Amino acid sequence: MLLKLLLLVLFFSVMIIVGIRCHKSATNVQGFVLGGRNVGSWLTAFAFGTSYFSAVIFVGYAGQFGWKYGIASTWIGIGNALIGSLLAWRILGRRTRLLTQHLHSATMPDFFGRRFSDNSLKVAASIIVFIFLIPYTASLYNGLSRLFGMAFGIDYVWCVLVMAVLTAIYVIVGGYMATAVNDFIQGLIMIGGIIAVIAAVLNGNGGFTEAMRTLSQIPSETDPNLQGAFVSFFGPQPIYLLGVVLLTSLGTWGLPQMVGKFYAIKDEAAIRKGTFISTAFALIVAGGCYFLGGFGRLYGEVIEYTAAGTPVFDSIIPSMLNTLPDVMIGIVIILVLSASMSTLSSLVLTSGSTLTLDIIVPATKNKMKEKSQLLSIRLLVLFFIAVSSVLAIVQAKSSITFIAQLMGISWGALAGAFLAPFLYGLYWKRTTPAAVWSCFFVGVLIMCGCLYCTFTHKVFISEFFTSPINAGVLAMLCGLVVVPIVSLFTPQKNKAAVDEMFSCYDSSVTVKATTSLND
Repeated sequence: MLLKLLLLVLFFSVMIIVGIRCHKSATNVQGFVLGGRNVGSWLTAFAFGTSYFSAVIFVGYAGQFGWKYGIASTWIGIGNALIGSLLAWRILGRRTRLLTQHLHSATMPDFFGRRFSDNSLKVAASIIVFIFLIPYTASLYNGLSRLFGMAFGIDYVWCVLVMAVLTAIYVIVGGYMATAVNDFIQGLIMIGGIIAVIAAVLNGNGGFTEAMRTLSQIPSETDPNLQGAFVSFFGPQPIYLLGVVLLTSLGTWGLPQMVGKFYAIKDEAAIRKGTFISTAFALIVAGGCYFLGGFGRLYGEVIEYTAAGTPVFDSIIPSMLNTLPDVMIGIVIILVLSASMSTLSSLVLTSGSTLTLDIIVPATKNKMKEKSQLLSIRLLVLFFIAVSSVLAIVQAKSSITFIAQLMGISWGALAGAFLAPFLYGLYWKRTTPAAVWSCFFVGVLIMCGCLYCTFTHKVFISEFFTSPINAGVLAMLCGLVVVPIVSLFTPQKNKAAVDEMFSCYDSSVTVKATTSLND
């Protein structure tokens, strides 16, 4: 117990010290929200990765999908690395950095407003961010509660409060740069932690070969005749597995807290280097988490079950870890704390800056001073942390018991509404405001319909789309179809202004001879 407490105290001390040291970079809005657009490749890549993977992934998704698909769930982590990281950086990174700087945009809603010359789009996007980031934020606490309860016997409420207070301190004091530096430290912990945990779990089951042999003998509920379903290449339900890969990988392209990392990156070289760093990070962390979750059925006798006899998915990973030595449990706690606090800081910073810069500042009659804007962002960060904390505590006693449900609804709505307009807006001049409005409507409508059916226990469209995961994929794919179709049949606003915006991609710069040799 003393060792675990010492690890926690050391971890929290480092986070707060970093926040204090980064205070100088957070004295104006650009510095607080974007780090002055001067953040290097390593910090940006780790900030992207740690915002991507949290306790939701480690405890919720890894447990749930590892149980359903076995070792094949590792494909989710591979998809996260190749689609959610590598392709995201290659396709979005450079263009996002150039166009958002050219438009003087600091948030995704502001990008929509400036790119399409429609302030009402900015307000609508801000409202969507405000509504759907809160349940996502609340879901981060759930995984921690089980791990802290297992290791310390601490009540869930105290787990939530400690994490909320400490995150609030370093985000409010140090802004984006403090979150980026802490994300780097937390990312290193996550890499070392996941490798150590996998080794310990496999060792506890007689090694990799023995664990695979035992897992191969467990029959699948969906097809009892399928031999070795949970060690097969694509698992017992490959179509459902594909849905998870698409939502958790392609979905990042439309999440404001993820895309916002590209706004702040320093230069072209940092984008190239960050692409490979971020991909490697995702392969280790996400691939490792889902690979670990694939062995969850080896612990079928010790996990929790509902009254109906179905497994409580959020209990699977904690049950797997409960048999580890105290030192390993301490490492796991720090690992999940790192994952959760990094994502939480990114979410609340995105929410606070979006609401201030895109709704409050434009709504004020007199021009809002920069100090007032900074104060507003800090107060809203505090507000979002408080609301998400309360929601997390209330949610623990509600009918929605799985972490993945909350995250799936939020992720699906945000990605469904934003992915297509943002992607087409970066690449296609012909994209129209009407197309963006249509995508907002379709994405939110699909996920609200799914949420309603979840609460009322009704079937949404079909059994396949009743899952928030599959509904989220439907929302994204509909958006990718709706935006070009509506754009072709609706007028484009101010073609000359759009041409001027896109000129930033072809602008020339003068460099010293030491940087670029003449022909």
